[in-house]
Amino acid sequence: MHVLVTGVAGFIGYHLAQRLLAEGVQVYGIDNLNEYYDVNLKKARLGQLTPHPRFTFEFLDLSDRQAVAELFEAQQFDYVVNLAAQAGVRYSLQNPLAYVDSNVTGFVNLLEGCRHSAVKHLVFASSSSVYGVNPKTPFSTTDNVDHPISLYAASKKANELMAHTYSHLFQLPTTGLRFFTVYGEWGRPDMAYFKFVKAIESGQAIDVYNYGDMQRDFTYIDDVIEGVVRVMHKPPLAGQDALTKAAYKLYNIGNNKPVALKRFIEVVEQALGKEAQKNFLPMQPGDVPVTYADVDDLMQDVGFRPDTAIEVGIERFVRWYRDYYASNP
Repeated sequence: MHVLVTGVAGFIGYHLAQRLLAEGVQVYGIDNLNEYYDVNLKKARLGQLTPHPRFTFEFLDLSDRQAVAELFEAQQFDYVVNLAAQAGVRYSLQNPLAYVDSNVTGFVNLLEGCRHSAVKHLVFASSSSVYGVNPKTPFSTTDNVDHPISLYAASKKANELMAHTYSHLFQLPTTGLRFFTVYGEWGRPDMAYFKFVKAIESGQAIDVYNYGDMQRDFTYIDDVIEGVVRVMHKPPLAGQDALTKAAYKLYNIGNNKPVALKRFIEVVEQALGKEAQKNFLPMQPGDVPVTYADVDDLMQDVGFRPDTAIEVGIERFVRWYRDYYASNP
């Protein structure tokens, strides 16, 4: 089995590659190592992967149409998992064109590559952000998502629409995964939990938005990877889409148990053995007050639902954080 993992130096991409390599899969990873957050962390993740004899890495930007076309001409991939994207809600207010280049242009280039090389299944990362300020909870993949409140969310909704089109027109099996606040070891420094740990550990105050009146469906990285792998091995069949009969499917991957932000901070404090100084601030543009995943269809189709408690996941993250930064000050 030959699997292309895009964004392989990223948080989820790295963990997926590790899992696939452990299962004997041949992994071809690409990444452009952009500077949205610490490139040294991305290189450290790659450093964990490159010793594997079944791992190949190529520095490649998905927005480079010719390079992507040449990749698919040179390689024959059974499965493609797209985890490359310009991430971050707030950053999309500052640098919108980065999201168009990576999440829109780059995704079309990838779809074209899959279309012309008989890929068995394209799995791609979407996001819970597509739900916007959806008042209905838990969020279901059958809910209307026509009101995104950030360009990041809009770009992810665009991915879903483009993937459906390619499934319909070219019989390319595609599955979109709406991730809900993924956290864990080797995580992203721009995420709130990472910032909380870093600030509290160094005695600095943390910013608590919407005065702490928020809930998030925090999802531990191992649960996310389990979901991705199970979905990857189960391509949708023609007829999955009720209207167009395309081989297209969407799933939420969330813990199905939203946690109040104040409670989450308490868990971080307990894991660190330190109390946080808190700056209570208003809601930021692009943020939503609640995320809450309905994962019944994930359980029904692949027999799995995320369930790692935040107390367990945060303790593991704190242990990794202290070990990593002790070695990489």
